[in-house]
Amino acid sequence: MAVWFSGLVLLPRLLRARARGGVVTGSGHWQDADPAQPAFELRLAHLLYFKVMSPAGVVTIALGLVLVPFAEPGAWLVLKLAVVALAVMVHLYLGMGVQRLGENGSPGASWLQRLAGWAPFLLLVALAALTGGKPVTVPALPPPPTLGGG
Repeated sequence: MAVWFSGLVLLPRLLRARARGGVVTGSGHWQDADPAQPAFELRLAHLLYFKVMSPAGVVTIALGLVLVPFAEPGAWLVLKLAVVALAVMVHLYLGMGVQRLGENGSPGASWLQRLAGWAPFLLLVALAALTGGKPVTVPALPPPPTLGGG
């Protein structure tokens, strides 16, 4: 999960940096993208998305589904699965951004890229809160009626 969400955090920033034509270095300085190597960020984004993030996401979801039968039932589990579904949607949106970057050099609308950059943080906090807290949102259901009639 840590690898998948690290990619979800990093990839939007990489896509926006390529769209702006440069990157911020580790020391905090702006560095223009090298026009001689315009495909570097595209190759890096492609590698990050297809070779790192996607397999990590599949493993995370598969292991989470294996644990579902052992989980304490409740509405928190449904909410958690909904949050994971939102994380998958962010993942797929970023994949479309990688594809658009390869086709026309622009990953998409900048406000959506900014939203996709912050969404993993919010989703991760929601997942941690739901998993750690396991809030009781719906009272227990009554037992099913018996067929014995008596």
